[in-house]
Amino acid sequence: MKRKNRFSRRWLHAVVPTQIVCVAMIVLLSAAVAARADDDGVNPYQALEDRLSKALSGGTGNPVGVAAVEKTEADGLLEVTLSNGMMVYATESGGHFVVGDLYAIRGGGLVNLAEQKREIDRKAVMDNVELAQMIVFSPKGETRDYISVFTDVTCFYCQKLHREVEDLNDRGIEVRYLAYPRAGLDSDGAKKLATAWCADNQQDSLTQLKAGTVLPVDDCAEAPIAAQYQLGVDLGVRGTPAIITSGGQMIPGYRPAADIAQMLGLN
Repeated sequence: MKRKNRFSRRWLHAVVPTQIVCVAMIVLLSAAVAARADDDGVNPYQALEDRLSKALSGGTGNPVGVAAVEKTEADGLLEVTLSNGMMVYATESGGHFVVGDLYAIRGGGLVNLAEQKREIDRKAVMDNVELAQMIVFSPKGETRDYISVFTDVTCFYCQKLHREVEDLNDRGIEVRYLAYPRAGLDSDGAKKLATAWCADNQQDSLTQLKAGTVLPVDDCAEAPIAAQYQLGVDLGVRGTPAIITSGGQMIPGYRPAADIAQMLGLN
C-alpha cells in the first residue's frame, strides 16, 4: 500500500505532459494574437491571414488557419504560426511565404532565430514537468546546472551516456531522465522502462537495465511512460538519447560528459 500511495501522487502528474504542450501553445499563441491587434482591436494582418489561409487550405485539401502573426527583425518578413503549429515566414502582402528557419547575420556569424524561439517554447514546456515524474541523478555537491534526457534502456548510446552520469554529476550537472521507448509503447523497451519507473529504487533499476541485467517486468499502470513518450513526440524527439538543456536547447544523440559541460558553459 505504501508503494501505491507513492504512485497515486505521481500519477496525478503523469497525464499532464500531453496537455502541457497544448496549454503552453495556447498561452503563447493567445499572447501573440493579442499583441498583433491595434489598440482599437483591429487586426492589421487580417488580409494576409485570409490570403494565406485560403491558399494553404486549397493547396492541402484541408482547412488551415492562421493562429498568430508577428514581426521579425527582417524588414518586410513576418513570422506566421499556423493553426496546426507549423511556422512559416511570409511577406507583408501575403503574396509569398517560405518554409524553413530564419537566420540573422551577426558579428560575421549566423544566428538561428527560429531555433531561438523553439528553445524558449521547449523551456516553457519542460519547466512545467514535475520532477517527481523523472528518474533523477543528482550531484552529491552543488548542482550547477541540469539536463533532461529522453532515454530508452535498449539504446546503445543511451547506455553509453548513462555510464557518464557519474562524470556529469562530478561536474555539478544533474541528469533528469524521461522515458522514450523508441520502438513504441508496445515494445519490450517500453516494458523495461516501466519496470524502472515502477521500482522502489528507480535509479538502481534503471542502471541495471541499461547494463543488460534482466529484471522481472513490472509494467504497472502508474508508470508515466505513455505520457512522457507523447511529450517527446510533441517536442520533436526523433531518437534517443535526446538531451534538452535547462535553457531549452535540444541536443540530439550522444555527447560525452565533457562536451555537455562545455555546451552548458561549465568548463
